[in-house]
Amino acid sequence: MTDFIRTNEANFDNLSDYKFSPHFHSWQDMRMHYLDEGPRDGPVMLLIHGMPTWSYLYRDFIVPLTEAGYRSIAPDHLGFGKSDKPTDINWYNIARHTEVLTSLIMTLDLNNITLICQDWGGPTGLAQAAMMPARFERLVIMNTWLHHDGYEYCDNVSSWVQGWKEGGFYCHEKPDLALIPLMDGGLITRKQLYESIALKKKLDLSIEAQQMYDGYHAPLRGLPDSAYNGYRSFPLSIPLNSYQNGNAAAQEMHYKSLLRWNKKVDFIWGVEDVIFTENWGRKWAKSMNGSFTPIPGANHFLQNTHAEEIVNCILNKK
Repeated sequence: MTDFIRTNEANFDNLSDYKFSPHFHSWQDMRMHYLDEGPRDGPVMLLIHGMPTWSYLYRDFIVPLTEAGYRSIAPDHLGFGKSDKPTDINWYNIARHTEVLTSLIMTLDLNNITLICQDWGGPTGLAQAAMMPARFERLVIMNTWLHHDGYEYCDNVSSWVQGWKEGGFYCHEKPDLALIPLMDGGLITRKQLYESIALKKKLDLSIEAQQMYDGYHAPLRGLPDSAYNGYRSFPLSIPLNSYQNGNAAAQEMHYKSLLRWNKKVDFIWGVEDVIFTENWGRKWAKSMNGSFTPIPGANHFLQNTHAEEIVNCILNKK
């Protein structure tokens, strides 16, 4: 049996911007949460999140996509959102996240899929298109990557990884990870992030910032430190100098396979991102003969701040 924690559903009761019905997919002895909104016979929008987010990241995508006739499916990786959270950090690896997502797609028998992915949603989501291309019609790629020979990880990635190792900025009990999307969206400063996480200083948030904070904190609120291990595992899986947990060989295979992708692919990029830069996004788009749409003023978590613009871009590029 897997030791895991299940977030109390009451944690999500007061999220005014996330009023969707939960659905659950069984995987071994756990359950994976996913949203499933819109017509069951409609073309599928599969929205994949990364870290430290969950399906809440796509809260402003769901309604306009379903109103446009799409079946919108947004899963939470195990360890995130409303999904069960294994407590052993060694349980987590990218191959396992990828396989769980595959099992959801197969169980729901999804076809005619448009993949929308960002951050770790790239390696886990793009793997599906590489392995099951007949099920996918279109890729929408936002601020992510696939490991491959020649990819250059910037210093900011190295700093991010070091921050999760012993003695690092985030390496302590129950780091307040809900603040990261707030800083990314310009709702708090880097100084405020530091003071809150390192010094445990309580922040006075604006109404907008508090709403977003509540959304990202809900899956972890009141849970023990072991519930955070899914979050910790993602940074430590970035294959900078090691293949441990990052599924790097498979990522390279998927990257090379998708260079031969002959269907529609659109890159939509937050150009202020210092992790996955505009130059990288343009280079990748060119290698796949895809369109490239820069989103001025948008950072890494562009879904939080520019959802309407991104959705309009997705629908206008059908």
